[in-house]
Amino acid sequence: MLAIMASLRDPDSGCPWDRQQDFTSIVPHTIEEAYEVADAIERGDYNELAGELGDLLFQVVFYAQLGQEQGHFNFIEVVERLNAKLEQRHPHVFAGTELVSGQWEQLKAQERQANNQPSALDNVPLNFPALVRSHKLQKRAARVGFDWDSLGPVAEKVAEELDEVMVEALQADAKQELVQEEIGDLLFAVVNLARHLEVEPEQALRQANAKFERRFRGVEQHCQNDNLSMPSAGIDKLELYWQQVKAAEKR
Repeated sequence: MLAIMASLRDPDSGCPWDRQQDFTSIVPHTIEEAYEVADAIERGDYNELAGELGDLLFQVVFYAQLGQEQGHFNFIEVVERLNAKLEQRHPHVFAGTELVSGQWEQLKAQERQANNQPSALDNVPLNFPALVRSHKLQKRAARVGFDWDSLGPVAEKVAEELDEVMVEALQADAKQELVQEEIGDLLFAVVNLARHLEVEPEQALRQANAKFERRFRGVEQHCQNDNLSMPSAGIDKLELYWQQVKAAEKR
């Protein structure tokens, strides 16, 4: 794989597209490949998953090739750093010490201090999807005790934020920027509820998207069977179709 990658980047005989790429230009492809891995797992398509994992691995190899060309690092260094990190964070496996509750987080906190990152929220990437980043920020805050210890206040916060959305939205002179701010607070509170219920919000929303798409297509099919366009069917008829699709899924 490393030899193939070097050939693709060869300045004389390599691939024109691969030769033009740099660290920044291939980031979107890396993100896309990661999502395709997640999609294959969620669909249970393990034959496709093997191929998608190969595509994701290729991204790592590509970065390593760029790093080697620019004198920053090479693939071996990437692997060596990973090995060292895994051994350091698992002393109960590699150093014969006893496993202690919270050990992983303590070790990561020590690493942040060593890297001059004093805040618990340091180094949470800004380019994470907003849903993923909010979940990550909340987990970081919880590690240092900034968290409710029961589900009740978390659920109450969701209800409170929903009320604040409605209050702002129903103002006679409602300001869109304030409504947007309240919606953001509501989404953040829902992510917190998901975290307390040990649900990955990004995965839950992807599943909800897939369910909506599946059911909406079922509604479209009902309209087609009855020779109706969706606008002419009307919301009451469309809701009836929606309930029929839901009921059919549960049989």
